[in-house]
Amino acid sequence: MPLAPSLIERYAAHLPITARTPRITLGEGGTPLLRARWLERETAIDEVWLKVEGQNPTGSFKDRGMVVAVAKAVEEGARAVLCASTGNTAASAAAYAARAGLACTVVLPAGQVALGKLAQAIVFGAKVVAVRGSFDAALAVVRDLAASGEATLVNSVNPHRIEGQKTAAFEVCEALGDAPDALFIPVGNAGNITAYWKGFVEAAAAGLSRSRPKLYGFQAEGAAPIVRGAPVEEPRTVATAIRIGNPASWRSAVRARDESGGAIEAVGDDEILAAYRDLARREGVFCEPASAASVAGLRKRAAAGGARGPRRVVCVLTGNGLKDPDSARAAAGGLVEVEATAEAVLAATR
Repeated sequence: MPLAPSLIERYAAHLPITARTPRITLGEGGTPLLRARWLERETAIDEVWLKVEGQNPTGSFKDRGMVVAVAKAVEEGARAVLCASTGNTAASAAAYAARAGLACTVVLPAGQVALGKLAQAIVFGAKVVAVRGSFDAALAVVRDLAASGEATLVNSVNPHRIEGQKTAAFEVCEALGDAPDALFIPVGNAGNITAYWKGFVEAAAAGLSRSRPKLYGFQAEGAAPIVRGAPVEEPRTVATAIRIGNPASWRSAVRARDESGGAIEAVGDDEILAAYRDLARREGVFCEPASAASVAGLRKRAAAGGARGPRRVVCVLTGNGLKDPDSARAAAGGLVEVEATAEAVLAATR
């Protein structure tokens, strides 16, 4: 049976690809779009869909942009890549660097990266360095290193990352036959909301859709610089993937919000965790806490009457729940241990 084309091959006409760009792939893209009936009942919206990006090769949406960024780095003669990360970028960069035969350096904020993500970066062979400071401090370090010629920077400030990530918008339009009325998405470093808007604009221009959606981005209340209108020096949230106080793509995220007629708002950790648990227990979808910010935002707007109007919406779930096993264990309340008898097991289930 013939293999499905890689993301680079599938969307080559929409990407900055040349004949010299290596067609590397780990099987990224083509992630499921699942209908969430319980959210439709709760929000009184006709159709609610979940774009499950945690089914990318390293478990997050980062793979879409990383395959293009790393392929272009190889084309341009790079021998190494580097990034700052709260975890998902690190895992993706390390994996694609390994696939392409490049060295990879990852700089992380010490004590702020979920175990699953850290383990991925290490096992893929990256040189991992933790710095005493926030993600924003780590990003400043790698920008300095990239400027000195140490390696190619593959954070979302690299435009090739945005190019690859926009393909998710193409997939949504292809699956639905048009763009949705609204898209709900977590916002951390703000590259993904930027990429989705670019993708929807280009999809409409290419005839893949007849319209463009309103974009609704959601930051955690303790890490909501765009909502506040000022950087947050010490961002705090259980949603580590969006624990960012000064997003690199701030301006383009605001532009996506304004041009689409949407909004960027904040949700609390309790709202994020409630959505995280409900997605798993009511839909069978295990995402990481930051991913659930999109669903938390939809529920919050619906409860306040702010979700009236759209007939079809998509919530982006950016990463897999196995990225953050500690949060999963805390949410589940731990295991029950009993004697190995049917009676004991039956009693424990009641």
